[in-house]
Amino acid sequence: MGALAWLVLLLLLLEAKGDSGDGTDPEEVVAVLQESISLSLETPPDEEFENVIWSSHIRLATVVPGKKGNPAAITVINPRYQGRVSFLGPSYSLQISNLSWEDAGPYHAQINLRTSQSSTMQRYNLRVYQRLLEPRVTVNFKISGKDACNISLTCSMEKAGMDVTYSWISSGDSIDIAHEGPVLSTSWRPGEDPLSYTCMASNPVSNVSSHRIHAGLFCADPGFPSEKASSTFCLLAKGLLLLLLLVILAVGLWVVWVRKRCQTPKVKKLKRNRMKLRKKGKPGPSLA
Repeated sequence: MGALAWLVLLLLLLEAKGDSGDGTDPEEVVAVLQESISLSLETPPDEEFENVIWSSHIRLATVVPGKKGNPAAITVINPRYQGRVSFLGPSYSLQISNLSWEDAGPYHAQINLRTSQSSTMQRYNLRVYQRLLEPRVTVNFKISGKDACNISLTCSMEKAGMDVTYSWISSGDSIDIAHEGPVLSTSWRPGEDPLSYTCMASNPVSNVSSHRIHAGLFCADPGFPSEKASSTFCLLAKGLLLLLLLVILAVGLWVVWVRKRCQTPKVKKLKRNRMKLRKKGKPGPSLA
């Protein structure tokens, strides 16, 4: 009989613990880096509460509701949240702005009720993600026997963070996913339809896609990348040679012009001296 009484008492204690929110799973909340998030707090209806204590790894802030329409008294204890948190009435939900990676983690709010002299607890698990940029696709191909071309496409992203998934969509099909994962391996033979693929990357806050990759072009003309680089180098060399010839021609013309300009005063002076000597009856100097 005594054991039965202890069992009943234990069940009552577990039920009371569940009502306070201590045994419930935390609410999963997803947020974006450098943006804002609100942790909604639900208070019991028709209940006045003494205060609300918000905590993360350590106590974050305490909110004491004001009486007779007066504003609440808010004390932010953790200095890392100073200037970045606000409390939205009437339940004083927690709003955090300019989120950082360090803000991720567990949060809980303890509501101490004034009317029933009890308390409730609400728990949250905040996850912070960054919006993704366009993924980068690397193409590797190798020509094997019988003109078969083995193609490997690798999709990657810088500073992707956690929980990023990759998938590939084939050409002409915007619904069915050709392959899941960052690496796609396929093959192509001459005469087959051209291959084109698009990489899709996603995390809980964003979805992005790459440009369409026409993988068949790499196999159809394997020498194209080197030929393109070689032709570009030749055009650059020809341009530099032409520019050098123009510079040499300009320098030559400038030298000729300077020499002529320097000789002109001398010729004029000789002519004037010759005219003066003629007037005096003396032969003038030669212009040679």
